[in-house]
Order: sequence, then structure tokens, then C-alpha cells
Amino acid sequence: MSLRSGTGQLHNIYGSLRPMFRAGTLQSARFVSQTSTHKNSAVAFDAVNPSTKMSADVKAPSSVAYLKTLSKPELFSLGVIGCVTTSKHLLNLVIGLFPYVPMFLIKIFVSRLYCGGDNVEEVRQCGERLQKRGISNMMLSLTIEDSEGVKNIDINHIVKETIRSVHEVLKPNLLNQLETAVDVNDVAPGYIALKPSALVANPSQVLLNFKNPAWKEQRDQLVNNCAAITQTVYDLNQELLKKYPTRKAPFFVSTIDAEKYDLQNSGVYELQRILFEKFNPASSPIVSCIGTWQLYLTDSAEELEIERQRAEREGYKLGLKLVRGAYIHSEPDRNVVIQPSKEASDINYNTVMTKVIQDLSSNGKNSTYGHLVVASHNYYSQMLATEELKGKENTYGKCNVVLGQLLGMADNVTYDLIENHGAKNIIKYVPWGPPLETKDYLLRRLQENGDAVRADNGWPLVKSIAKSLFRA
Repeated sequence: MSLRSGTGQLHNIYGSLRPMFRAGTLQSARFVSQTSTHKNSAVAFDAVNPSTKMSADVKAPSSVAYLKTLSKPELFSLGVIGCVTTSKHLLNLVIGLFPYVPMFLIKIFVSRLYCGGDNVEEVRQCGERLQKRGISNMMLSLTIEDSEGVKNIDINHIVKETIRSVHEVLKPNLLNQLETAVDVNDVAPGYIALKPSALVANPSQVLLNFKNPAWKEQRDQLVNNCAAITQTVYDLNQELLKKYPTRKAPFFVSTIDAEKYDLQNSGVYELQRILFEKFNPASSPIVSCIGTWQLYLTDSAEELEIERQRAEREGYKLGLKLVRGAYIHSEPDRNVVIQPSKEASDINYNTVMTKVIQDLSSNGKNSTYGHLVVASHNYYSQMLATEELKGKENTYGKCNVVLGQLLGMADNVTYDLIENHGAKNIIKYVPWGPPLETKDYLLRRLQENGDAVRADNGWPLVKSIAKSLFRA
């Protein structure tokens, strides 16, 4: 079944099953207790019809157990975040005031929770702290970009600093673990995020005119900058594969981040294809590049199926990072290009994710999908992926599916997956860079993901912090 037809059928099935979801009659998909702090920390996936699994909406585990592992300064910072996100009106007020908040306050209350640091050494230390939590690796993102083309940023500096972060952060972070690992496949790859809007001057116009011959010089600059970074990743992968021949997953992965819909369709997808063809040949046992698909887009499953067929036909492998999407409030045609409801987005995400995992599991190194990052804060999606991989330890499919969340967000989900389900394939997306740039990143996160931030924090977070402080 193709991704397109599968998603369409699930929409029809879900329409007939929706009354049962609301009535709570599908008890076979219930949650089963695994911890004393939360009654719903593990899923029993014995649903009557497998398609019902695609649209379940379940509560994430309590934050209390995770919060007990934090220091009091960290709890205080989280408490402040919780208080300012208790209502949508208050959050909107904070978003409006955020640009005027002094940088030292941002660093005290916000940056240390959500950013890896200002420089390479601080990011390296962030990686060490994550390892202590059972999170073996990171997706690094140097947060300097200029999507509107007004900052006049130094593109060469971004390329050099990004390559430097591969060598001075990701490489030692990975090698230190590989040298002591019982199984080299237990350590997740290190990822480097490439934002097209940071890697060429006047990026919006370059992406919009990506196939226009008049813009070939600027297009080539963007391709060459992405290729230079990805070449570093590719060379390290080939080098380390000789040293660790039993490794089934990449050691490092170059990741093309998503842009808004018009830029994605006009330029980013084609940019990804160029890099896939060069760095992910079907003959290679591992991939070196993945792209991002936003599954809240109505045409995303269809686009991905087209990409799969093209990759199969032209002899290269796809690499995927699946996200729901981040531009819901800024897409001008969101009523057309974005799924009509959260339920529809959930069905699309879970359907596509499951099919990719099943393809990787069934076909192994012959799968057209070379690697998958399940980038989601949705507990059910993460548990669905974890269940699909159960009993497949040390297989190509299991080694090439990695679970990811943003640094500082969905930590209760991350903690539960590690502590209660033995997940080792987990990373955090770690932004880093100059303070003013990371401040801009944090503001964008509030603007683009305000609803998710409020759901992830607010009163539930404040109450959980109180419980972790005052309960034995």
C-alpha cells in the first residue's frame, strides 16, 4: 500500500470510529502502569483494528519523576516558565515583551533550559549532561539565519562554525561512547541541522527561484554550502565505518531543516534530492543526509510517496526527519495547505511514521528509507514507534530509527521512554550560538509553537514542580 492510499483509507476508517474514541469504548488500546508516579506510562497495543492506533490521543506521563532529577536552580527556572505560560493571554503578552527583556535575564531563566550554549565548549558540556540522562546524542543547530534577507550575515562563518561543531562537539561526543559501548549500535548518531535560510544570501528569493536559470549562481552557492558540510559528515562516516564495521546506522547525519510551504515546495525538496543523490547512494550501507517532512501539510504523504518512487528509480536512499510542523500560525494559506484538524495531522503523522518503520524493519539495508528521525513531542507517536521496534534489537531497522525532541521540551516523555521502556535511540535538538541569535530562536519558538509550549508547561508544570519539591 502506498503512503497516499494508506492515509486516505485511514481518514475514512477514523471517521467511522470517532464516536467510539469519544465514548472511550476502544479499551483494548488502554495504557498500563509502569511507574508509581503515573498510571499511564506504557501502551498495550492490542487494538481490535490496527488502524485505530493511528489516531489515539493519550495523556503524556507525569513530570514529577523527571523533575526530581533536577537541581533547585533548574526547578526555579522551570517554575518561572510554568507561571508565564499558565494562560494564552499571558503567553501572548510575554511574546510581545520578549524582544525587550534584557539578555542576562534570558540567559538565567530561559537559555540554559532550551539552548546548548554560546560556544563550542558549552555545547560539548551540554552533550555530557545529556549523556548522564541517557540521551546519547544531539542534533546541533547553529541558530544564525536570515530568512528575510535583511541581516547581511557572514555565510562563510556559518559554514565554518557548523563544520567545526561536527569535529569539536559531535565527533568527541560520539567517539567517547563508542570506545566504551558494549554494542556500537546502542549509541545514536550525531546530527547537524542545516537551515537553508542560513546558508545563502537572500534565501527566500533563492529558494523561490531555485529552478530559475537566472538564479543559478545563488542556487549553486546554497547547494555548495550544504554539500561542503555534508561532505564532512560523509567522509567521517566512511572513515569510522572501517573502524566499526558492525555499525548499522550512520555515525553522523546532515539534516536539512524545513522551511515554510512555498519555500519548501519551490526549493528545499529539490535541494534535498541533490544531496540525497550525492551522499546517499543505494550502494552505501549507511546514509549521510536526511531531509524534513512536515506531516501537518495536506500533501505531505503524497509528496513523500513521490520522493520514495523517485529515489528507488534513480538509485539513492531517502533519509527522513518527520515532524508535524512549525509554521501553522505564519502560513498565509494555512486553511488550504495544512490539515483541517489536529486529529487529521495525528493520523497522517502516525500512518507515515509506521509505514516507514515497517519498511525499514522488513527490508533492512534494501529499504529505500535509509534512516528515520521521529521528531515529535507527542507521547503516543513516540510510544507507537517504540512498540513497532520492540523485539527487533540490533536489526538494521531498529538501529536506523531515532526518537527526538527539542532540548527543554517534552522531558517527561524523554524520561519515560528511557526509564520505563529502555529506549536508547534518543536525541535532543540542541540550538546554540551567539546570545542575540539564540534569543531570536527562542522568540520564534514561542511564536510558532506557543500552543505546544503552553501545553507542555503552564499549571501542570507548576503543580508538578510543587509535588517534586514537597513530596518525599
